[in-house]
Amino acid sequence: MPLKLSLKPGETFVVNGAVVRNGDRRGVLLLENQARILREKDILHPEDANSSAARAYFCIMQMYLLGESDGPAYAQAAESLAALMAGCESGDERDAVLDISADVTSGNLYRALSRCRRLLGADELGVV
Repeated sequence: MPLKLSLKPGETFVVNGAVVRNGDRRGVLLLENQARILREKDILHPEDANSSAARAYFCIMQMYLLGESDGPAYAQAAESLAALMAGCESGDERDAVLDISADVTSGNLYRALSRCRRLLGADELGVV
């Protein structure tokens, strides 16, 4: 089953590392096979990664966009998740970070991003 993206005029998104911008009209894009895709609203710029949760999100986002599940990107994500865990004030927050860590370890990076997004404030995600 294809992934259907309904795009706003001028909306930017990333597909397998390529930044793509929709034209001046609404559009629909059907992805027939598996691809790494992020919409403009889900992209965080490096300068906006100014909290533990944002740094963790940024590291996981980089892993997802690059298609890497190990190496330097993994080490950075592990460090940022450890820092996030150290700052947790409740059991629910710790459980959320543990779930994110499990997703990263198993290579389910999109789910890790989704879970990490819940820890971010609504104003912390930037745009391309």
